[in-house]
Amino acid sequence: MLVAFSVAPTGDAETGSMHEAVAAAVKVVRESGLPNRTDSMFTTIEGEWDEVFAVVKRATDAVAAYGPRVSLVLKADIRPGRTGELTGKLERLESALDSD
Repeated sequence: MLVAFSVAPTGDAETGSMHEAVAAAVKVVRESGLPNRTDSMFTTIEGEWDEVFAVVKRATDAVAAYGPRVSLVLKADIRPGRTGELTGKLERLESALDSD
């Protein structure tokens, strides 16, 4: 399965900056050993249900250290028996674009 998620604290009232809290979450993801990719809006993780959601929980807990409230948004693509979809989906998209 692929899970794309975004997690953030309520933010610093003075600056609105959340980069340190987001960095703490991304560090958890990268240390998990699961395939992952981070862009400007979401971090996507690939793995089995229990392992992916355990990482999401740890990342959310890491962000909770930065404020009394945490926002979590996630989207999942659940395809049992499939692996390599973190890159495979993009490769198929690019192939389709190239064939036009």
